Amino acid sequence: MNLIRFEHINLSCHDLDRTQQFYQTIFPDWYVRVEGISDGTRWMHLGNNQFYLAMQANPDRERVHRIYEDIGINHVGFVIDDGEAMKSWLDKNAIEYYTMTSPETKHRIYVTDPDGNEVELVEYNSNYALK
Repeated sequence: MNLIRFEHINLSCHDLDRTQQFYQTIFPDWYVRVEGISDGTRWMHLGNNQFYLAMQANPDRERVHRIYEDIGINHVGFVIDDGEAMKSWLDKNAIEYYTMTSPETKHRIYVTDPDGNEVELVEYNSNYALK
């Protein structure tokens, strides 16, 4: 009964295509693993061989969770290999971000997806044992 791996996050999106484009800009190696329509709602699994976002279109719904203000997930973190290259890539693609520092990380970059979900892109210091 041990955890094997973290597999997916399920997101509701106003505009599924816009959200797909955002995440594929940040993670160019991600691809549509499967997609379809269920009960009239378009859905998609976007990711790689280890992890994916399970997304469904809900264009008529409004976001109710305010990150860092309400109970719920504030952000999701992804480990990246080159924070400087990521910042340059984000700049090139006009994606706004902010950064923070901590002793164990070389880069902590925060972006917000089109639906208001915050994502942390973290590069750990090479000497940090749990990277």
